[in-house]
Amino acid sequence: MPKRPFTVNAAAALEALEGAAAIVIGLIVAWEVIRGEAVDAASAVGVTVLALAGGAGMLACARGLLRADSWSRAPTVITQLFALPIAWTLWQSEQYGYGIPLGLVAASALILVLSPPSTAWLVQRAQDEDGQDEDGEDGRAEDRSSQGEDRQGSGPRS
Repeated sequence: MPKRPFTVNAAAALEALEGAAAIVIGLIVAWEVIRGEAVDAASAVGVTVLALAGGAGMLACARGLLRADSWSRAPTVITQLFALPIAWTLWQSEQYGYGIPLGLVAASALILVLSPPSTAWLVQRAQDEDGQDEDGEDGRAEDRSSQGEDRQGSGPRS
């Protein structure tokens, strides 16, 4: 099994950083709701739920990348694609302290998770789990044919 590339480790770290930040924001907003300091309590509860759920999802994606889970790459990419316009909006509203770091993290994570070493490693791990050998041949075809599952034109078994 090939060693996990640096690009996957770095992408997972950045995704986890974003997830942790979202959870912290969710907890801060929740604390404001509890203390009665929220301007609009209903909206604040919604932000809290979304931030906590989103943060947990991002942490799960980071863990999935490290484990080479096939489902983890697409939501990681989508997370970064959502973060880029948010960073741009923060930049335009002159909140540079939030916009610049978010934009840099999102762009970096997107580049890292889509880089050739990340792609090759994640695809290879997925193929290994699917039972494919090094030639890309599915080693399970022989099993199916020996069990009679590859018969064409045959009716129901009796």
